[in-house]
Amino acid sequence: MASPLSLLTLFSLITFAIAAIVNYDFNISWVTAQPDGFSRPTIGVNGQWPIPQITANVGDRVIVNVVNGLGNQTTSLHFHGLYMNGTPHMDGPVGVTQCTIPPGGSFVYDFNIDQPGTYWYHSHDSGQYPDGLRGALIVNDPDSPYKDQYDEELVLTLSDWYHDQMPGLIARFMSYANPTGAEPVPNTALMNETQNLDIKVEPGKTYMFRIINIAAFAAQYLWFEGHTMRIVEVDGIYTEAAEADMIYLTAAQRYSVLITMKDDASSNFAIVGSMDQDLFDVVPSDLNPNVTGWLVYSDSAPRPTPAFVDEFEPFDDFTLVPYDKLPLFTDPDYSFNLDVKMDNLGDGANYAWFNNITYVRPKVNTLYTALTSGSLATNPTIYGEHTNPFVLEKDQIVEIVLNNMDPGKHPFHLHGHAFQTVVRSEEEAGNYVNNETFPEYPMRRDVVMVNPNGNIVLRFKADNPGIWLFHCHIEWHVASGLVATFIERPLDLQNTLSLASSPYTSPNSSALAIPTSHIEACTEQNIPIAGNAAGNKEDFLNLEGQNEPPAPYPEGFTAKGIVAMTFSIVAALLGMGVIAWYGNLERKEVK
Repeated sequence: MASPLSLLTLFSLITFAIAAIVNYDFNISWVTAQPDGFSRPTIGVNGQWPIPQITANVGDRVIVNVVNGLGNQTTSLHFHGLYMNGTPHMDGPVGVTQCTIPPGGSFVYDFNIDQPGTYWYHSHDSGQYPDGLRGALIVNDPDSPYKDQYDEELVLTLSDWYHDQMPGLIARFMSYANPTGAEPVPNTALMNETQNLDIKVEPGKTYMFRIINIAAFAAQYLWFEGHTMRIVEVDGIYTEAAEADMIYLTAAQRYSVLITMKDDASSNFAIVGSMDQDLFDVVPSDLNPNVTGWLVYSDSAPRPTPAFVDEFEPFDDFTLVPYDKLPLFTDPDYSFNLDVKMDNLGDGANYAWFNNITYVRPKVNTLYTALTSGSLATNPTIYGEHTNPFVLEKDQIVEIVLNNMDPGKHPFHLHGHAFQTVVRSEEEAGNYVNNETFPEYPMRRDVVMVNPNGNIVLRFKADNPGIWLFHCHIEWHVASGLVATFIERPLDLQNTLSLASSPYTSPNSSALAIPTSHIEACTEQNIPIAGNAAGNKEDFLNLEGQNEPPAPYPEGFTAKGIVAMTFSIVAALLGMGVIAWYGNLERKEVK
């Protein structure tokens, strides 16, 4: 009879044999694309757009070798929804776990995947991904509880699209000329980064659609005419199957749904995505908020015009039950509020705030501050006031009480974790007052929407050392500062990661070395790799010189007042110009 140790060794060898190393070589560069008929520069990979899908199996090691061939912009990659257990330095947000990849620079992402599901990857640098650097990331699971209930998988992305490039759009958005913070409205909606999409299907087959909203801004309602969806996964978490006729996906959310085709192949059926126009301050008169594709049973049958919908009635994702029935995390060890508001600063632009703090990128990556600060790593002060830092201890049950003091919807995303959504209020409910009955098995996901002037309560376990952002996934609100930083178990990070090519090495000789390409991305741009948020290596508690937001505007100023003043100044300048022109005209007539 084989010993337990022999069986364990055999199992390990089998697991190793099944796992693979999946390599991708990505040259990120400019291409030209026209998904809606309007031609514009777009960020592609290896000369193509849409960019390649990353595909792996549970247990695989993925290596992505990146070359920044853009020439005029820095870049990075974030693998949205992957927890990066053991490799938090591979998460990708600039100023948090890495420096930007400079033009001409190379960078290696190297991580293991131990979670199945539907994910995506995108740039996490300066609001860049809506210019095209966004694509699907699929992790296949041979042990899926639904593997025997469908015949084929299909990936369906939803997105919004702008005709102007992001640097110019962000500059205009974050400007005194836009004091109310009105977000740029997309020009069009896309489906698989195109329009009028055909999806060939066969009668009687059941398909699993992996649906991903890779938009910058717009949430979308989605439905398949004449067909019912069965939701089986959200954001990488299997759910008990739930039927839905329509679903709502905020930016960055994902669903997997099973759809069984009809037995009759004589007709085709519309797939409709419709952007949520409640998000837009002003809806342009020429905007078509819808994008249409078709389930194509027959090439010879017509593609029908979608039926008119009187009102949107999407499935409520709060009611989903996770397949593993993980019980509610009770008795939180660390609970704190994050109060959301929008306001103006002294430069006249509109900023987003958590607890009256708008995020500003530190001079040193927050991860590198944690790795080079010794015992002070548990002191949130060293990470800078404007990173909105929260230090989490090992295995704490963490509770976030988020009060939305803004009249808009916001999709909030947590890096490194999926959270339990234990409360989501209706619109206009105001601040959370601990008056809710919690679900026994709360829905888990990594992006959840809070309603206008409402609240949500989220819980998760601090079991994954790393530096994890929590932010609104409307890209305009990342640019305006709606970001907090969770520093999770920083002393454990010092024992598991090492800046090996620098004077700052881990006391643990077996610690994982941060790759040379990561260090070089910083040193080539004269970005320090040690010190506090201000770059101070001598006195970590001295934050003099840290990056800061603009000063507050004078007391008594309001957004409406700034708008009135702006238009008054413009009117005055126009009036003066008319007077000067008229006066010059009179002089010419006298001559």
